[in-house]
Order: sequence, then structure tokens, then C-alpha cells
Amino acid sequence: MNAPAKRLPKSERREQLLETALAIVREQGTDALTLGYLAERAGVSKPIAYEHFGTRSGLLIALYRRIDERQAATAARDFERTPKRLSDVARLMGESYMSCFRTAGPECHAIFAALKGDEDMERVQRELTAGYVEFYRGLLAPYAKVDEAELHRRCVAIVGAGEALSREMSQGRVEEADAAATLAVLIEATTLHA
Repeated sequence: MNAPAKRLPKSERREQLLETALAIVREQGTDALTLGYLAERAGVSKPIAYEHFGTRSGLLIALYRRIDERQAATAARDFERTPKRLSDVARLMGESYMSCFRTAGPECHAIFAALKGDEDMERVQRELTAGYVEFYRGLLAPYAKVDEAELHRRCVAIVGAGEALSREMSQGRVEEADAAATLAVLIEATTLHA
């Protein structure tokens, strides 16, 4: 057992707990992650872990959100200077999407799988997906040959295709560059055709 942790401000303690939880998932998988085990590994009392996350699902959702926030920040940086041609935008979108999943690691899919069927996670997933759909819609709107409603639906499909390709990539069935190129082709074709 670790030595007792020093007193930290609540936000710093939460970060420490999330980092420790992520390490547990990387090392041992999601089944090993409990609030009690997290508290032990972080060197804090169980009530502190419960105070921050409430339940195991709350902890997993917080981890998933944290990974997503990091990925969204990376994607936003990737598009600070959006290229002028659709082919370049599509290529960058594909590369950025796959890079995000590579850097998030397989634990992202494992955390999502551990929460399958959880009502709160379903709500969070819808919220996060809506954010990505809106982000992609904004990137593709200048090139779209379809109305807003159709572009929205196509961006939903792009996010779904990116998710499926990233899962294939994380399981070693497709190389990152190939997954990114495939997604870019889908993005360009989806945007150009009415």
C-alpha cells in the first residue's frame, strides 16, 4: 500500500485520482478498477474516492470524459489553421481522428465497453458525439453540396465510421495511416456528393 497522500486541493486530488485510475486500466484492465482499489493505489481513504466519483460508473464516465477532453483539445489544435481545399481538410480530419484514438490508447474503448448499457454513459456519449458532429459540420460546411440537415446526418455517419475504423485500428486489424486515409476518402465523398 502507498504512503498516505498529502492534502491536495480538490481539483488536484481529482486529477491525481483520474491519473491513477487510468494507470490501473492500462495495467490491469477495467475489471480491476474499483473505488476501493483506486483509493488504495492513490494512497487516500475510500471516502475520498467516493466523494469525487460516487460510483464505479461515475469514475469510468469521468475517465472517459477526461480522455475525450484531451482528444477534443488535440483536434482543435490540429485545425487551428484549417486548409483551404476539401481534400486537405478531409485528410487532416482522418489523420486527426486516428491520431486521437492512438494517443488515447485501447483503454478508451475498454472504458466505453465497461459502461455499455449504463444510462448515464449513454447520455454522455450522445453529448460528446453531438459535439464532434457540430465540430465536423463547421469544418465541412464551406464545401458541402447538401443542406444543413443532410450535412448534419452525414457528419453523424462520419463520426460512426471514424469510431468503427479506430476500433479496427486499436485491435491491430488496420494500420493508422490506412484508417486515416479511408476516413478521409469517406469524408470527401460524403461532402461533395448531393
